[in-house]
Amino acid sequence: MRIGVITFPGSLDDRDAQRAIRLAGAEPVALWHGDHDLKKVDAIVLPGGFSYGDYLRCGAIASHSPIMAEVIDAANRGMPVLGICNGFQMLVEAHLLPGGLIRNDHGRFLRRDQVIRVENNHTAWTSAFDESQEIVIPLKNGEGGYIADAATLERLEGEGLVTFRYLDMNPNGSLNDIAGICNEGGNVVGLMPHPEHAVERGFGPNTDKAMRSGMDGLRFFTSVIEKVLA
Repeated sequence: MRIGVITFPGSLDDRDAQRAIRLAGAEPVALWHGDHDLKKVDAIVLPGGFSYGDYLRCGAIASHSPIMAEVIDAANRGMPVLGICNGFQMLVEAHLLPGGLIRNDHGRFLRRDQVIRVENNHTAWTSAFDESQEIVIPLKNGEGGYIADAATLERLEGEGLVTFRYLDMNPNGSLNDIAGICNEGGNVVGLMPHPEHAVERGFGPNTDKAMRSGMDGLRFFTSVIEKVLA
């Protein structure tokens, strides 16, 4: 299976996403923002970083990159697409997911290992989790506050489209403690925490068993592999 990772000017975590894909058992495929070629991939990851220096709005300029026309078309045809942090911001700017992301309510950049709850395990990227499972994923953002109007929030909650919710603390002021959402088809998922940073022992969050041993993020990538190959 081939999973594409798109590099934009200012991407930071594209190589990390490629490594996570490789560790999960798929072939990572490097894609470039200025191309119109998805290279026959089976799924796509929009990685974290500061695309185009976060000018205008985070993810706004990247959402108009040439390759995003192909991503939007592929997503609308059902291809799995995961947006991580800046990638989540791109997805909302491209209107593949509703709402928006704004400056953290405390006004600071935050980095921490964050507990989140899996609210929806029926998406292409969450099927390897149990419903209501609590996982720990690194978080690092300055503009991660999820917002939406009241009608959108009601629809997200009512239709089960809230995919992840912050526990223990709300790190950025996101409405309803929302950490991630999906589209109606469950193939497009966006979240602020970084699953690609919790895929290998010795480099992930601390656990009760050992320091840096957390690997909850790996299941994002094994989920999509199982979904596509099923």
